[in-house]
Amino acid sequence: MRPQPEAGGQGGKRGADQPRAPRRRSNPLGAYGERPRGPFGGLPVSELAILGGAIALVVGVIRQGGPALIGGLILCVLGVGEVTAREHFSGYRSHTVLLAAIPAVVAEFVIALTVGPPRIKALLLVPVAGVFALCAWFFRRRFLVARQARLARPVKR
Repeated sequence: MRPQPEAGGQGGKRGADQPRAPRRRSNPLGAYGERPRGPFGGLPVSELAILGGAIALVVGVIRQGGPALIGGLILCVLGVGEVTAREHFSGYRSHTVLLAAIPAVVAEFVIALTVGPPRIKALLLVPVAGVFALCAWFFRRRFLVARQARLARPVKR
């Protein structure tokens, strides 16, 4: 148990009846304000999609593949993508890396399907890294604009 400070506070800087000033976060780009509302009102459709996708994913893994595995993966990606895009583009919390990874993985999938897997696997990283870098740059800029707009709005109480 911690010893209680004396009535003088911390070196006489504040009195015992004065409230402690709230601490500031060291990361200014963390979550700010209220979480943005979902597009479906109070119904947590994205969260239910993530839950349903996770259940289907587990069933698919137990059955060693099949439609349940693919459907669960797609459902999870859609649910997580909606939540992260909503938070990111409203300026609530940055999800730059996750949002940039989605088009990079899609690009890798399209390249592997159309051209075929290259003999040297590292060659596949060249266009995928370019897609990732370009998307990360765009998503980061878009988040900073949205965060600035969120900071400029008065906080609703």
